[in-house]
Amino acid sequence: QLQASGGGLVQAGDSLRLSCVASGRIISSDTMAWFRQGPGKEREFVAALFRRGSNTYYADSVKGRFTISRDNAKNTVFLQMNSLTPEDTAVYYCAASGRAILSSITSPDTYGYWGHGTLVTVSS
Repeated sequence: QLQASGGGLVQAGDSLRLSCVASGRIISSDTMAWFRQGPGKEREFVAALFRRGSNTYYADSVKGRFTISRDNAKNTVFLQMNSLTPEDTAVYYCAASGRAILSSITSPDTYGYWGHGTLVTVSS
C-alpha cells in the first residue's frame, strides 16, 4: 500500500515536497515513480527512481525543477518540486514496480501498485 501526501495550494514559484510512504513493500527493491493527472488530461509520467542503483528519470517538463529521492530507512519516496507553475496543477500519484525495465519506466502500465494521489494546485 502506498500513501501519498504533501499536496496543497501554492503560488507560482513556490516549492512543495510530496511524500509517499509504502507499507507491505520494501521500496529499495522497487522502481518508484510519480505520475500526475491534470484537469481534463491523461495521467502522465513525472519522475522515476530505478530499483537498481539510484538512476533517476524525469519528464522534460519537470527536468531541472523536480527531484525524486527515497529514504530506505523510512520506506518513503519523495518528490521535491521547485519553481512550480500553474501547469503543474494536478493530482500526483506515487507508484511502485518490482519488475520495471528501463524501456517502459515512463508507462503507467509498468506499475502495479498505486497510491490514492495528492492534489497540488498552483495559482498564478
